[in-house]
Amino acid sequence: MKELLVQYNTIRQHSQNICAPLAKEDYVVQPVADVSPPKWHLGHSTWFFETFVLKPHLTAYTEFDPQYNFVFNSYYETIGARVIRTDRGNLSRPSVDDIYAYRSYVDDAMRTLLAGPLTAELAGIITLGLHHEQQHQELLYTDIKYILGHNPLFPAYSKTLVDDGPASAGSSFLTIPAGIYEIGYQGADFCFDNELGRHKVYLGEYKIADQLVTNGEYLDFIKAGAYQDFRYWHAEGWDWVKKNDITAPLYWHLVNGKRMAYTYAGLQELDLAAPVCHINYYEAAAYAAWKGQRLPTEAEWEIASRQFAWGARWEWTNSAYLPYPGFTKAPGAVGEYNGKFMVNQMVLRGASVVTPEGHSRHTYRNFFHPQHQWQFTGIRLAE
Repeated sequence: MKELLVQYNTIRQHSQNICAPLAKEDYVVQPVADVSPPKWHLGHSTWFFETFVLKPHLTAYTEFDPQYNFVFNSYYETIGARVIRTDRGNLSRPSVDDIYAYRSYVDDAMRTLLAGPLTAELAGIITLGLHHEQQHQELLYTDIKYILGHNPLFPAYSKTLVDDGPASAGSSFLTIPAGIYEIGYQGADFCFDNELGRHKVYLGEYKIADQLVTNGEYLDFIKAGAYQDFRYWHAEGWDWVKKNDITAPLYWHLVNGKRMAYTYAGLQELDLAAPVCHINYYEAAAYAAWKGQRLPTEAEWEIASRQFAWGARWEWTNSAYLPYPGFTKAPGAVGEYNGKFMVNQMVLRGASVVTPEGHSRHTYRNFFHPQHQWQFTGIRLAE
């Protein structure tokens, strides 16, 4: 299992590399319920390996601290009681140093385990844990941006990490003929359970943009007064706009008449050619309606995605997050990983500039509630 050991070491180190530019004070902040403190991500992803791998599979393993199960369990009802999500920012203890000691302790034990023979089932759980950590690496990036982007000093996280994405060279539409297609994962490599259940779908002829909507194009939407016009919005979206006094995407600011945006490099002038980012489903759907077009379904996106470049933004689809035909939950706590969230959320496809390399696929199904803006989300139009 040398290859798995190398993968384990690489992925675990990357989480710590993401946090390296932070001050210790940054590790504990939780500005809103949906954003977890960076030190919680580091602890939770470690708890996953301790709970699902080491405790049941490494002989004579001793927990680092029995209280950590209560602190770092995220949503696994099978595992027991836990700190509620909104209280993660109140955890001044365990300290940041404690968390890094915890990671080191678990990593040493995992390396011992990985040095010996593994069953296929155990190797599968470890692989799931690594992909789980990669999901938290993306969340680390997005949560860190929210934490620093809501600091009134707009401090830079990194002068070299680019979060704008590639500039658009002008969008055109691809025509996809009507027909019966197959979607869902097929292969022997890793995928999440929500990608399984490959099945046929019928799609009428449709067109889909080969480029993402840019900041400049979205700015036209704003200048046209669309945030003040209910006609383009779902009822819930219009309520969200009014209740929260929304006038632009997250991180956009108007400073002395100039459009600025918070980036990892700090507050910068808005790049009009870059793909628009940090907009929620309501905004994406409203923009599409304003253009007289729509968002693609996830099946339309998957079938067309081999004909255009993707990966700069998670792309909202017009599909609710639901199980594929034949979906079954795994037994035990691992079965809580995806299935319990298949309600009241919308599917995003693709990847983003902060998605770890190799983590996403054409069949990957991300999902968020429609009001969420803090992810690196964008718009691809269809008609």
